Parts: sequence; structure tokens; C-alpha cells
Amino acid sequence: MSKIKKKKASYESTISKENIKFEKIIQFSGYAFLLALILLMGAWVFLDFILDIIEIELNASTYAIILFTGTNTAISFGLASKIKENRSQKKKLYFDWLLGVFLISMMAIFAIAIYRW
Repeated sequence: MSKIKKKKASYESTISKENIKFEKIIQFSGYAFLLALILLMGAWVFLDFILDIIEIELNASTYAIILFTGTNTAISFGLASKIKENRSQKKKLYFDWLLGVFLISMMAIFAIAIYRW
């Protein structure tokens, strides 16, 4: 065995507190959408199926809300993981995320409007 000790490569972290807050905000938005989805589905199952108090119908607007919150949850968690992997492209990824959420929102609004018309 060699008596020479290898020096461990020290990686200096250049992550600022602002970047950490930014990543946590995006993760929090994912958790907020997930919580909204769980509360909506939980209230639906609890009030409609278990207690049979009110009859909740799955119409176009309810379906769009479920689809919107589920999609935004996945997009938010995906963005947070992509930013952790590639912090140098944070602004580009964030802009793509905003554009994606805007387009999904517009499609959901137009789909409901066309269905109602």
C-alpha cells in the first residue's frame, strides 16, 4: 500500500442564497399545486362517494382544473430538478417554464370556452 494520501478534490460552491431561494420557490409552487390537486380530489371522494352529501359531477371545468393542477405540479417539479442539474441555464429554463404554463393555461381556457359554446 502506498503511504501517499490522496487529496480530496474540494468543489467550491458558488450557489448564492438567491439561487437557493429561487429553487425553493419553484419547489414550493409544485407542492402548492399538488396540495390543491389532493384537496380537490379528496373533497370530491369524501363528499361524493363516502358521505354521499352532494353530487359532484365531472364536467369540463372540473376536469380542466384537475388536468391544469396535475400538469403544473409535474412541470414545477421538473423545472426544479432541471435547474438543480444545470444552474447555468436557469434564466432560459425559467422563461421556458413561464411560456409553457402560459400556453397550457390558454389551451385549458379555450378548451372550456369551446366546450361551453
